[in-house]
Amino acid sequence: MSEYSVISLRRAALQLADLSRALRLVWQSAPGWTVAWSLLLLGQGFLPVATVYLTRPLVNGIVAGVRSSGDWRPIFWPAVLMGIVLLLSELMGGVIDWVRTAEAELVQDHIAGLIHRKSISADLAFYESPDFYDHLHRARDEAGSRPMVLLEKLGTVVQNGVTLIAMLAVLAGFGILLPAALLLSTIPALAMVLRYAVKQHELRITTTPAERRIWYYDWMMTAGETAPEIRLFILGDYFEEAYRRLRIWLRAKRIELARAQGVAELVAGASTLAVTAAACVWMVSKTLSGRLSLGDLALLFQAFQQGLRLARELLQNLGELYKNTLFLGNLFEFLALKPRVVSPPAPVPVPRQLLEGIRFQKVSFRYPDRQRLALRDFELFVPKGDVVAIVGSNGAGKSTLVKLICRFYDPESGSITIDGTDLRDFAIDELRRHITVLFQEPVHYNASVRENIGLGDLSKRCDDGMVAAAAEAAGADAFIRRLPDGYENLLGHWFDKGVELSVGEWQRLALARAFVRQAPIVILDEPTSAMDPWAESDWLKRFREHAAGRTALLITHRFTTAMLADQIHVMEDGQVIESGSHKELIARGGRYATWWSAQNFQ
Repeated sequence: MSEYSVISLRRAALQLADLSRALRLVWQSAPGWTVAWSLLLLGQGFLPVATVYLTRPLVNGIVAGVRSSGDWRPIFWPAVLMGIVLLLSELMGGVIDWVRTAEAELVQDHIAGLIHRKSISADLAFYESPDFYDHLHRARDEAGSRPMVLLEKLGTVVQNGVTLIAMLAVLAGFGILLPAALLLSTIPALAMVLRYAVKQHELRITTTPAERRIWYYDWMMTAGETAPEIRLFILGDYFEEAYRRLRIWLRAKRIELARAQGVAELVAGASTLAVTAAACVWMVSKTLSGRLSLGDLALLFQAFQQGLRLARELLQNLGELYKNTLFLGNLFEFLALKPRVVSPPAPVPVPRQLLEGIRFQKVSFRYPDRQRLALRDFELFVPKGDVVAIVGSNGAGKSTLVKLICRFYDPESGSITIDGTDLRDFAIDELRRHITVLFQEPVHYNASVRENIGLGDLSKRCDDGMVAAAAEAAGADAFIRRLPDGYENLLGHWFDKGVELSVGEWQRLALARAFVRQAPIVILDEPTSAMDPWAESDWLKRFREHAAGRTALLITHRFTTAMLADQIHVMEDGQVIESGSHKELIARGGRYATWWSAQNFQ
């Protein structure tokens, strides 16, 4: 056996752990169906043996009938039993398909649930890692098909294994030579199966980044979000060529592996044929010498041929089972990812109303896999009940403040406190329930208007008054009432009868979603970026009323928005370089005053 085959066998042994985990996963998903499926498989595994075993009395009965001038009695009961066995095989096949489908659906849903829960609980930092996306792509892509294939192959392995053991027992009744020959013929095929199962898995790992890029190019050419730019800049041919180049590379890799596997299968098949020919010569010679009857010859020949077929199928399905277990290893690797941002063992209650405020003390932070610090020894105090604005150029670190206050990340050094308590001392979910945020790129939920707003606080989703009040505070009520079905109108273009909104309308709807949560801390990241000046002026008046009694942080490029704040902080390169009210900063003549003049002049 080659060195590669030895390595493959060692890997196969190591994969038993993942196979065990996969079986536990199947059992956890559908224990009752699994028991029924196992019993049916065992029953179906013995039926081919019964068919082979009945061959001898049937053939000997035919010989006796011929010698007795056509007497049917010697073959009557063997024929009846053979018919019953064949009928049971057909019936059990249909029942097994039904049970397996039901079981696979439950397993698929269970795995999808595991992936969803892991994705939801994963640190935001994971989503900035290409390696995480590779793991997620493989896990999600295989969750739909691998469970069904795993069950099919596992079932076939169990069934064929039971049948093969019984066939070997039948052959052993005539000596050890035939069972030994049959097992010997499987060794080359076993080495080939394991080797190419590993190679296919390695190819998948190697090609995952290319597969994700192929998916990306396909999305670029088919998505509604990208359609205007693709057409305006005439990018269709460019992305189609990029897609085609990657597909050619990927196709060549897969075809080459299939060619090499085909050659290996040919060599393994030739060795099996040589063993088969030798076994046939042995059986015929024994029959010609009178040591075996015609019934014995028929039984042995059928048992040996069935044994070869079963061994070949068993090895193929073992290879598929091994390959699927390798791929399920990707799922287990994904599920094993541990978040670093976690709640403490004994969390401190989050204050319902702030008594002091939010403080950043010497906070330094950089995003994963980046050298540049987003914040450097950052100091900031947001007093309770105040509206504080953060202004600055792109990349100054403004939006990073939102992610740190929400504890999507933890700082490298320093601390962020609420009323003197470090955020890391609070339970994460409770902390986030006390914060409401309008993100810079809010989600466009393809759902009704009511649900779009109500998702900001699920407990108020069915409270018509709260939903309407939040929409009015955000300046969204007027355009909502113009929709054909008002608050019940479906939004987005993913589903039938959905209505698409303008960018500004989507933004005001996201504001309403932020406002429906009556949280003591309000954070708005570029809340007026998509509004025209008239809508902005109207919204600013509403916001001061809505923010009364709450602590609000406004992150904005618009100085007309920043003007309404009690305090304005100017950020540059991860630090605050100026602070004061609008009038104080204008009078100071610094960076804020320069930007104010430039923006007003424009």
